[in-house]
Amino acid sequence: MMNRFEGPGSREARIRYLDGDFQVTSPGAYVRCAVTGEHITLDELKYWSVERQEAYASARISFERELEMNPDLRSRAK
Repeated sequence: MMNRFEGPGSREARIRYLDGDFQVTSPGAYVRCAVTGEHITLDELKYWSVERQEAYASARISFERELEMNPDLRSRAK
């Protein structure tokens, strides 16, 4: 139950990540980066993994997470 001072802007959203888009399944103002834990406002959300259903704060973090989850890609990334 929300108190009268809270609104969707103070809560974490629940998101279903799709190819090139996302669907809000529970209203909120932000999601957490799966790697750093930092808040990402929905209007700034640009990087995520459909496969892992994770959000990332930046392209660099997304890339590093991909290499972490798929070490065989590291040899191709050089």
